Amino acid sequence: MNYRVISADDHIDLPWLPKDLWQKRVPAQWRERSPKVVDTSDGPVWVCGDDRWDSWGGRKGAAGAQGGRRTALERGGVLEPGVLRPTTTALRLADMDRDGVDATVMYGPIVPLLIGDPELRKVCYRAYNDWLAEFCATAPERLLGAGLVPIDDAKSAADEVRYLKRLRLRTGMFLAARVEVPLWDESWEPLWEAAAETGISISFHLGGGLRTVAFSGPKASDPGNMGVRVACSTLQMDEPLAAVIFSGALERFPQLKIVLAETGIGWLPYMLERMDDSYQRFVDAPDFWRAHGGLPLTMAPSRYFRRQVWATFQTDRVGLRLVDVLGEDRVMWASDYPHADSTWPDSQKAISENFKDVTQAARRRILCDNARALYGL
Repeated sequence: MNYRVISADDHIDLPWLPKDLWQKRVPAQWRERSPKVVDTSDGPVWVCGDDRWDSWGGRKGAAGAQGGRRTALERGGVLEPGVLRPTTTALRLADMDRDGVDATVMYGPIVPLLIGDPELRKVCYRAYNDWLAEFCATAPERLLGAGLVPIDDAKSAADEVRYLKRLRLRTGMFLAARVEVPLWDESWEPLWEAAAETGISISFHLGGGLRTVAFSGPKASDPGNMGVRVACSTLQMDEPLAAVIFSGALERFPQLKIVLAETGIGWLPYMLERMDDSYQRFVDAPDFWRAHGGLPLTMAPSRYFRRQVWATFQTDRVGLRLVDVLGEDRVMWASDYPHADSTWPDSQKAISENFKDVTQAARRRILCDNARALYGL
């Protein structure tokens, strides 16, 4: 296939999943407790046990807005409640064609994390990944799914990464900002080992990490709360990035690949400078580190980034002006379809405006070649 534009961060959310996804795929003993769609006075909604989740099938207007932002499907005039465009192959491909996108990397729903029972969570993650592999197989050159990777413990995460490899999925979605055990802890070693062994990239996607935000309740739509939620969401990956580097995971596993998904790139040059400065201060204190087991790095953090880390963005003029600091082979463009932040269906206009001062060679890498190489297209 002649790829020109690959969107490295798009989505499959709960409203667009088949109603019977979990009821059809989880083992019988888990079915009663697994997510299902029920009809309510507000329309069909997902429920899990006593918990009510998102609506199913898409809703128009304010009910589906965040701070006044409508989903891309509604802005683009194609939202029809009950029509699952993002998970109907022909309709999703039609939307991609309309936007000039040849292939898409699709990240899944984060709501299943709210399931209280960790064993049920694992079962639901596995069922979703099975369904995702089947969906991607309907157009394997164009649809790339990010399997869900558990965050409860490293063994579960490693087991699922190896399962993703068997399913022929190419990357795993890992909500790094929500882990309870910090990523610099040695207990995560099995996950890094599994990812390096299989070649499955671990994508640190947004989700959690916002300490003061109310996601529900009477204050959820407060302008201050909504402003923090929307404006600060991309900055939550500073700690996971520093953790995976300073823990020495990238040193020990040079085949380990990390993606910072939907994080934007404008903040990263400063972060790399800050980490390099911190590293140099550590190097200048050899006696301290000898007394504490040694420093697990042999080079500056920015060098690990340029060897093993990628980051995605939708619109980021500041970041593109500094792309030489990051390395033009470390950055991938994305449309964020079908979210409210998405550039769809006007991605070509957004690309034209954002890339006006970017060389043709760098443009080609960022829009296509980096993702194509990373995911083996």
